[in-house]
Amino acid sequence: MLSASARLLRLLSLLAARPSWTCAELAGRMAVTDRTVRRDIAKLRELGYSVDSDAGPWGGYRLRAGSRVPPLMLDDEEALAVAVGLREAALSGALGGDQAALSALLKLRQVLPPRIAERLAQWDDALVRLPWPEEPRLRPGMLLELAAACRRGERAQLSYRDGQGRSTVRDVDPYRLVHTGRRWYFVARDVARGWRTFRADRVERLVPTGQPVEITDPPDPAQLVSHNTANGPYPLSATVRLPVPLDQALRIVPATVGTHRSDGPDATLIDIGGPDADGLARYLLGLAAPLRVLAPDSVRQALLRRTRELLAAHTADGPPPT
Repeated sequence: MLSASARLLRLLSLLAARPSWTCAELAGRMAVTDRTVRRDIAKLRELGYSVDSDAGPWGGYRLRAGSRVPPLMLDDEEALAVAVGLREAALSGALGGDQAALSALLKLRQVLPPRIAERLAQWDDALVRLPWPEEPRLRPGMLLELAAACRRGERAQLSYRDGQGRSTVRDVDPYRLVHTGRRWYFVARDVARGWRTFRADRVERLVPTGQPVEITDPPDPAQLVSHNTANGPYPLSATVRLPVPLDQALRIVPATVGTHRSDGPDATLIDIGGPDADGLARYLLGLAAPLRVLAPDSVRQALLRRTRELLAAHTADGPPPT
């Protein structure tokens, strides 16, 4: 027979595993009486867990969020996943700062079973991280504020600082957050300018107005961020065709560099931005992949010129005929 403490942990694990249980189902899983289940539910409530109950023969118990964070029940894989996630958050500053993530990670590592701690140590030993350029970090809590604004469905006033350091205040309708692997982007409908993407680390303040809004024509947020990051800052854009399916094209040209669309089952069109025709030609040549420049002609000619120069440099008898 399980001890009272072990029984409470087992009950908590069951409640967290699915949305609702009847008293009879819990009693059957734990091999105890209905009366014991009710008594243990009362003890969990005393410990701070919010357990709702519905009366009647078909009623049951369900675990909901409470006013404070009680102890969590995690299996081995869940505990390892949380530890790795906290470690990455602390190293990358994805949550706006590393102190909260480091504090939570230290607390978790103190109570990890040796078998999980050893697996985490093996992960640490095997992982090598290349240094990233120093970039602005998110203000602590900003991601949570932006996510809450996306869920609220109401207009907000956005205070934003652009790449030149200029601050503006805009009325926006929040929609989604998009993570590109290095940065977070806030996708919203600017009331005056239409759909926009905003770097989350440049958001200074977001104040809800209480005015409800309904978004009926949203774009694909990932596609919008991909297009704006790949083409937005550049004065020139080229369209190229790769004779490979979309999934392979994304491995050759990342979504943060170009905007992709299928051209049949075996080809992909990509719009890529660049500083000038020669810069785009250098990038395309460096892909070392078969491709065709569809537009503009300046990029096509620059690519041909650079290809001829490369051939000439590796031809003993001089440059090939033009």
